[in-house]
Amino acid sequence: MAIARVTKITALSPIGFRNAIEDGLTRASNSLRGITGLEVLSQKATVEDERIVEFRATMEVTFILED
Repeated sequence: MAIARVTKITALSPIGFRNAIEDGLTRASNSLRGITGLEVLSQKATVEDERIVEFRATMEVTFILED
């Protein structure tokens, strides 16, 4: 029987939300094995001088625990 675990992460990018999500998944895959999916919980942006300077994505990453 497989047991899954979910962990919440937040990733940042100066380029866009898609990059933040992909960077977060790449970083998570460096330390988590058996990733099966992710759910984006929120997307936020930091604004300075009326311009977006940082895109932030918070997500839950699901992975299968090893025996």
